[in-house]
Amino acid sequence: MDTIWFAELNSPLGKLTLESDGVALTRIRLPEEDWRPDPKVKRVRKPEMFTEAATQLKAYFRGERTTFDLPLKPGGTPFQRKVWDLLRNIPAGETITYGELATRAGNPKAHRAVGAANGRNPLPIIIPCHRVIGSNGKLTGYAGGLEAKKALLEIEGARLSRCPA
Repeated sequence: MDTIWFAELNSPLGKLTLESDGVALTRIRLPEEDWRPDPKVKRVRKPEMFTEAATQLKAYFRGERTTFDLPLKPGGTPFQRKVWDLLRNIPAGETITYGELATRAGNPKAHRAVGAANGRNPLPIIIPCHRVIGSNGKLTGYAGGLEAKKALLEIEGARLSRCPA
C-alpha cells in the first residue's frame, strides 16, 4: 500500500492540504477542490515534514516571496510537465493567455490541451497556473475557484483590469 504524507496549512484562501511521497511535495489541495481520498492509499498526517513548504507558502501569502525552492514531484505526462515548467517561468504579477502558453509550448493551436494540462496541475500556487487567463482577458477556471485565483493575483500585485472576474 502506498503512503501519502500530508499536513494542513491555514492560508488566506482557507485550509490547504500539502501532500508528499516522503521525498518531495507532490500535491497542494485547495479548499474548494473536489476530491476523495483513494482508499488504496494510506494517508499519514506529518506536519513536521512540511516545515519548509509551509514557511515558503506563508512568505508568499505575505507578499514576501514570489518563487519557491522546494523539492517537487508533480507527476504528469511529458506534455503536462512541459506546460507546468512553462508556468513557472511566468513572472509573479503577470498573466498570459492559454493561447500564449500554447505558443510557448511549441504549438499555437494546442490551447485546449494546454488548458487541460493547466487544470491538472497538482501544485497550484507553486506552479502558478493562476497566472493564465482567457483570451478575452477574463479569469477562467481554477480548481480553487475564481475568487481564489483573483486573490492569488492580487497578492502578487497583478493589474486585474485585464482580468475581470
